[in-house]
Amino acid sequence: MLVQQILRSKADDKVMTVSPDMTIGDAAAMLSEKRIGSLVVSSDGVHAEGILSERDIVREVGRRGSVCLTDQLSQIMTRALVTCTSSETADGVLQKMTDGRFRHLPVVEEGRMIGLISIGDVVKARLSELEVEKSALEGMIMGY
Repeated sequence: MLVQQILRSKADDKVMTVSPDMTIGDAAAMLSEKRIGSLVVSSDGVHAEGILSERDIVREVGRRGSVCLTDQLSQIMTRALVTCTSSETADGVLQKMTDGRFRHLPVVEEGRMIGLISIGDVVKARLSELEVEKSALEGMIMGY
C-alpha cells in the first residue's frame, strides 16, 4: 500500500499547522482540544519548518518545569524533519517511524506539505491489507 492510498483513506486529511512563534502552552492546549499528537510548524501553512509532538512538550516541562510554557515553539520544535512522499510504501514509512522513534510523518511533494500520516494510520492500512490477503487465501483454499 502506498502513502497516497493512506492519505485518501483518512477521514480528516487536514494538517494542523501552527506558527513558530506560538507558545508551547497554546500548542499544548490545541493538541488537547483537537485530540491529536503533533502539530506541523509552518510560517505559511505549506512548507514544513518543524514538528512539535506531545513528547516534545512533556520532555521540556520535565526538564525545565512549567516556565517553558511561555516559550515559542521555535525553541523546542524538531527542525530536522524526516518526511516521506506519496509514492512511498506503508512498510517503508513504518520502518522510518520505527527507526526514528516517532509517530508522525509529514508527506511532502516538491517541497510542499500535502499531508501528515501517523503510525496509527499506517498500522490501520497495513492491517486492512493483511485482511484482504487473508480472505483471498481462504477463498483459494476453500475453492471460492
